Order: sequence, then C-alpha cells, then structure tokens
Amino acid sequence: MKFDTRHIKPKLYNTLILAVLTFCLMIALLYQEDPLRILWANMILIVFILLTIISLISAFFKQLQYNPYSYNTVIYSGFALFLLFLLSTHIHAAAEGWFSQQPFLKKDMLELLTDSAKSYMYLTAPFLAVFSGSLLISNLALIRHEGKSFINLLGILLAVCLVGGEIIIALLDRWISADPHSHTALRVLVNAGSAIYLYFECMMIGTIIADAIAALHVPERDKDFLIVLGCGLRKDGTPTPLLQGRLDQALAFDRRQKEETGKEAYFIVSGGQGPDEVQSEAASMKAYLMSRGVEERRIIAEDQSTDTAENMKYSKGKILAVNPEGKIAFFTTNYHVFRSGIHARRAKMRAQGMGARTKWYYWPNAAVREFIGVLTGHTGKQALIFCGILAGYIWLTMKI
Repeated sequence: MKFDTRHIKPKLYNTLILAVLTFCLMIALLYQEDPLRILWANMILIVFILLTIISLISAFFKQLQYNPYSYNTVIYSGFALFLLFLLSTHIHAAAEGWFSQQPFLKKDMLELLTDSAKSYMYLTAPFLAVFSGSLLISNLALIRHEGKSFINLLGILLAVCLVGGEIIIALLDRWISADPHSHTALRVLVNAGSAIYLYFECMMIGTIIADAIAALHVPERDKDFLIVLGCGLRKDGTPTPLLQGRLDQALAFDRRQKEETGKEAYFIVSGGQGPDEVQSEAASMKAYLMSRGVEERRIIAEDQSTDTAENMKYSKGKILAVNPEGKIAFFTTNYHVFRSGIHARRAKMRAQGMGARTKWYYWPNAAVREFIGVLTGHTGKQALIFCGILAGYIWLTMKI
C-alpha cells in the first residue's frame, strides 16, 4: 500500500451515530424481562459490533493512505481486535439462546458485556506472558551490554506490572466467584482493573502494529531530501553503531534511487551537540557521509536540534530554503519511525520514514519508550478513551 495518496481524512461520525441509535434501541428492548426481546437486543448488538469492526478496518487502511503516522492507526487496529473477540462471544451467546431450552435473560447479556474486559484479559494472557518474558530477557541483556540505568530498567518494570497486575485481578476474581454474596465494590474493582488492562492492551497491540507497518515501509525512490536523525556519538565524536545504521540506510536508499531513477538527493544531517559530545551530531554525520563518498555540496547540516521534534522542525527550515516543493524521506532506527513520523506531521512536513535495524536486546526496551511516547502524545484523546472505557464497565457492574 502506498502512503500519502489520500487527501481526505477518514471520519467515524456514522459509527458514532449508529452507536447512539443502537444504545437507545437496546435500552428499549431490555426494559422488559422478555427472553425473545433480549435475544433481539443481542442480535442488534452483534450487527452493530460487526459494522463497527468493518468501519474501523476501513478507516485504518484509509488512514494509512492519508497519514500513516497518526494515533488513529493505533486506536483503529487495537480496538478492532477487541471488538472481534466481543463479536465472537455474542454470536456464541445468540446461538445458545436460539437453540437451547434455557432462556437468555437480561442478566445474562449484561454479565456477558460486563465480563468482556476480564475475558479478553484471560484470553490474551499468553500474549502478555510472552511479551513480558521477552521484555525481561532483552532488558537483562541490555543491562549486561549497556549498564544499569532507569531507562534500561523500564522493560523489567513493565513486565512485573503486567504479570503482577493480572495475577492480582485473577485472584480477586476467583475469590468473588467462590463467594456469591461478595460485596459489589470488589466486583467493581475487578472489572475496573480488567478495563484498565483492556485499554492498555488495545493501545499496546495497536502501537506494535503501527510501529511494524511504519518500520517495514520503503518510501518511493523519488526523494529530493534525505533527513538522517541524530542519536548520540562515541566519546571520540564518531557515530555510534545505532547512528551508523541510520546513515548506512540513507546511503543505501540514495544509491538505489540513483540506479533506478538517476535522481540525486540532498542529505540533511540533523542533530546538535550534547553536553558530553566533542562536536555536533550533524558534524559527525557529515564527516561519515563524506568518508563514504558523498560530495560535500549534497550535505546540509542542521546542528541546533536537541530532540526529534526539533530535528523535524529545523530540518524543514533547511528544506524550505532550498526547495519548498521537494519530496522528503527521513531515516532513523526501526522502532522510532512511527513516532518520528508523528513529529514530522506536527511540523507540517509530509515525509516518509525508513528504519534501520538494531540489536535484538535493544528493541523491546526502546519499543516500551515509544509506546509511552504514543500514550502521552495526545493526552486529551487518550484520557477521553480511557475514562470512557472505565466508566462504562463500572456502570455495567453496578447495573447487575
């Protein structure tokens, strides 16, 4: 699929209107304790979930064509998977209700909805176990190679929280199941905890999907500018292996582009000088490119930036001074492509990214940082989704 080929942003207003209509219709059907009406309410909910899944998948692909570096791609893909699970549970309940002699009651339907987050958490437990195990192993290897630091412990902390939290919720749920007269507050606590897991799992899975698509994408070879994002230097001022990977990826792209189209691009090396660096990252990258045969006239140094957002902002200024209509690609490490693309769009720069590989033990911990960066990027939208999910499950629990 080609990126940046669509000029209209996909909207989900129709799905929102459908959700309101479905909610009102279900309230009307569930008002009376009639098994047939309950079954019809469940069938309506199934149709709504199916249409929502189709809308989310369609919006996901349209979003990739409009802007692949968007939080919407995370939301659409992550929650579409949960809705697919929800669809299967309600289809199973509908089949049992139609073909069994036991009536499908309003309480059964509400319990099915209320327990959906908890059931999804149990279903995805193997994924969380494997994910947490890979974080633990990779972080131990990272600490052995790179040394101890809080950043290098992030993966271990997340793994402990994921596994520990699920164990606590499972134990509380087992305690409640053994005591039918357990207090409502405990049920609310279990379902609220499961709702929190649901939110973070959907966002985490969505981020993994968005990161993978962004990292594996190869931009079209018609670019006028190739931005290489800095990421630290050795003590002697030469590029680290991580930065060399980015530079080599840009060099390989430039070579292939000239072979296929004959088009020659400018390299924009972007990165300032840190307090512990003997020169700017831009100067180091420029020297590296020249040592690989790139003419100095084709290298533009941007040496003022201190982070990815400034990389994109200041690089755009360099591009506007040369060719405002130029086509752009940026080069970073694979785990960093998606969030870098977000910063490029915030700088109102339409650029496509390409990722360089990194060592296996470095990627999971870096991916955790990227995930945290995604969550904190749109705090308003994230708070709305999170609070909506949490409030919905608490309300359902109180209604039973």
